[in-house]
Parts: sequence; C-alpha cells; structure tokens
Amino acid sequence: MGLFEGKKGLILGVANDRSIAWAIAKKIMSEGGQCGFTHLPDREDDERKKNRRRVEKCFSKLDFEAQPSFLVPLNVQDDAQIAEVMETAKKEFGTIDFLLHSIAYADRADLGDTIDASREGFKMAMDISCYSLIAVTKAARPILSDKASVACMTYFGGEKIVAGYNMMGICKAALEATTRYLAYDLGTSGVRVNALSAGPLKTLASSAVGANEMLMMYEHVAPLGRNIEHHEVANSGAFLLSDLSDGITGEILHVDGGYNAMGSPGRMVDMLASK
Repeated sequence: MGLFEGKKGLILGVANDRSIAWAIAKKIMSEGGQCGFTHLPDREDDERKKNRRRVEKCFSKLDFEAQPSFLVPLNVQDDAQIAEVMETAKKEFGTIDFLLHSIAYADRADLGDTIDASREGFKMAMDISCYSLIAVTKAARPILSDKASVACMTYFGGEKIVAGYNMMGICKAALEATTRYLAYDLGTSGVRVNALSAGPLKTLASSAVGANEMLMMYEHVAPLGRNIEHHEVANSGAFLLSDLSDGITGEILHVDGGYNAMGSPGRMVDMLASK
C-alpha cells in the first residue's frame, strides 16, 4: 500500500517536466495519490495551447500507471479562476488532503539591482509569488480534509542575500512569513502549512536568476560536496504533504546539501587557493 493511497490533492505550478512541482507530483502519484493539476493560462489566440501542452507532455512520460484527475488553467491573480479550480476539485474529490503551491513570477526587467525595481513590478511579483499562497489556501479551506497539508516552495535567498536573486528574495522572505502565519490560522483546524527550501536545480524558473552560477558554488560549499537532485526534493516534498509529517507546521525544510548551515565558503577556499 502506497504512502498516498486514498489521498487526493492539488498540484499548482507545473510548467514542464523539469519543474520541482512535477517531481513531487510524480512521487505522490507513484505512491497511490490522486492529483489534480493546473497550468498557466494560454492566450486566446494561441491555437497550440503551449502552456497546457507542456504539462500534458509530462503525463505522457510517466513510467507507471497513473493519470491526472484533471488539468485546468489557473491565473492566481484572478480570484474567480481560483474559485473555479477549487470547485473542480470539490466535484472531483469532495475534499483534498494536500495542496502544493509552486508558483512565483517577476518581470525580468525587475530582477536587476533591487534598488531599481519598479513599483508596479514589485506589486505584481509579490501578488503572484506570495499573496497567491493566501488566496489559494483561503479558497481551498472549505474542502481541506482533517489533517490536510499545504506546502509551498521557497529558496535560501529569502533568508540571506544571494546576489542575483534580488527582488525574488524579498518575495520568498514574505512567502516564508506567510507560511508561518497561515500555519497559525489553520492550526486549530488540523491543517499544516510548511515550506520547502530547495537548493538550485535546473528548472525554467531558475534560469532567470542565475542558477548555473549557484550550482557551481553549492557543489563546492555545501557539506555534502555536491548539488541536490530532483528526486531528493520530490521525496522531501512528498514527506511534507503526507501523514508522515504530522505534528510539523510553520517550518522551512531545507533540501540543499546543508548549504544553509554554512557560515564560511568551506572547501571552496581550498579550491581557490590551489589555483
């Protein structure tokens, strides 16, 4: 019997087969869980429906017998569309046992020096990357089962300065604070809210914030002496969304090879000294 046998939930934020959300969803489905998915809305004039097709392509690559319960568009800045997604989940599942929020966005023009970020760009980035967690959790509240689990994706740049991460780091700091306050609000209902802080991985989102440079640094600084892999984040994400993490809420779980624990460049000093 799988860890998620009889469990149902929502996966928000899969962009393609390199998405962390997809890695977590695959793990859940391999353990017997049923997942409903959302995708970025496609433009009305886009006959190819590129955003939807990217997610559908993920399903075609599954190496075990499982299919999504549904796939619907979601613009997290549109409360009516959020409500439609929850209504779809209610009709399909009745209640849900887990909700994964893996959504963030900032205009590239606002990802330069933080001091140069525009007011409108800041508001949009915070709305999509942070407030959306509040919006979708509130909309899901009526269908969250007893002991349901909510998890979101964050990054170390929300805790410390990470050059190049810039305004997105501010959004992640706000997201982590939001995680803690939602954990308090929903705690008496038995619902847990946590965040997963993954080290750099090659994803569509990471390409916008200099992930290649981060990968090299993590490999030499992290105590494990290597970069993390998608399946490691998938295992930890599934853990947070499963009954195995009962009693854990308001936490930021780091999956970064121990990088966040370092107070110095560690072995990178030796590498640089040898050159």
